Amino acid sequence: MASSCEPSVHGGAAATPYARTLDCVHCGLCLPACPTHQTLGVEADSPRGRIYLMRALAEGRVQDPEAIRPYLDRCLDCRACETACPSGVRYGEILEATRAELTKTGKKRGLADRLVPFLLWHVVARQGRLRAVFALLRLAELLGLRWLAAKLGLVPKAVAAIAPPVPPARERLPLPTGLHRPPAGVAPRGVRVALFTGCIMEPMFGRVNRATLDLLLLNGIEVDVPRAQRCCGALLVHAGQSERAKELARANVAAFAAANVVVNNSAGCGCAMKEYGHLLGDDAGAAFAQKQRDVSELLAEHGLSATPARCDKKVAYDDPCHLCHGQGVRQPPRALLAQVPGLQLVAHEAPEDCCGSAGIYNLLQPETAEAIGARKAERLARAGVDVVATGNPGCMMQIQSHLRRAGHAIEVVHPVELLLPPRAGG
Repeated sequence: MASSCEPSVHGGAAATPYARTLDCVHCGLCLPACPTHQTLGVEADSPRGRIYLMRALAEGRVQDPEAIRPYLDRCLDCRACETACPSGVRYGEILEATRAELTKTGKKRGLADRLVPFLLWHVVARQGRLRAVFALLRLAELLGLRWLAAKLGLVPKAVAAIAPPVPPARERLPLPTGLHRPPAGVAPRGVRVALFTGCIMEPMFGRVNRATLDLLLLNGIEVDVPRAQRCCGALLVHAGQSERAKELARANVAAFAAANVVVNNSAGCGCAMKEYGHLLGDDAGAAFAQKQRDVSELLAEHGLSATPARCDKKVAYDDPCHLCHGQGVRQPPRALLAQVPGLQLVAHEAPEDCCGSAGIYNLLQPETAEAIGARKAERLARAGVDVVATGNPGCMMQIQSHLRRAGHAIEVVHPVELLLPPRAGG
């Protein structure tokens, strides 16, 4: 009896993920890099083990996909294995294609299997609804209902532990759309970019979006904020909802059609958009992917024309997985932070190891995410720093949560917040 995933072996472009499993030579160099293998010590919870299981599923040697699904669910899709792999295995593409196939053909196992795709598509991917949800959450916090819900056990412990307070309304305001020019007194540099504002970044880290816009403008760069942009679709891809992610991707390709460069400040979003060529499988997606720049890439390329404000603190830069492993961006953030007067950039153990956030992984796999996050917090605390800088919203929340729970008063910020020049008169 053939596996339900067997058509992926034979069917046109869909054959590529299966063919790529054959690139794996099972050398095991990926094992030390894998956060789940580090934590659980199980072969099936390693990239090599999962590739073997996915290949067996595609070849029909696994009769029940549900038997291997827990091992795939426990993968953070952090791409550390791709960095470690000497054979160039595109593990992320294999995993995401298999998850999409299981979503189509597999059975729904419980409430989470139904609720998560619904929320990702009907709430997270629709900014207007997401803003409304955050407004309600803010009201609940002001009324003390969040504390009460946590006390009564109505909120999952993982959510209560990780989610920071909802920012006030003024910090959740979306950036004004349209073209923004450098303020008076700042010389334009003849560079214009379009800014991707994201879904969670806007209501949860609006301060980072505003800091990004201000930083670009104060460095003489013109910034367009397209009104029609949508969620990048990364969370849907990770959840096996590739068809819905394609709809968002096509909308973004159209929204940014006039832009030559698209800048983002979220590693997960940037990685997803740099892979639109693979997701959409067409020239438009590939051309859009070529436009993508993390904000650190862009600023490192053009240089800072405005000197950042002085910061007499010890700072550790922690690499977001989808920036270092997914996009290969490592030095630009460090090079920029090194230009901050007074800032002491401190090295720490395993900066490229995953923090355990991985989108909503820390909500769906709380025990494993807890162990990975605690290890990250311990390593950062041992470095003796005042501040941790990292360029992804999920990483910021995860690291801050685990540092706080371990009793450390270390601030977690986005690198752009440390690069802003002094305020006028400040």
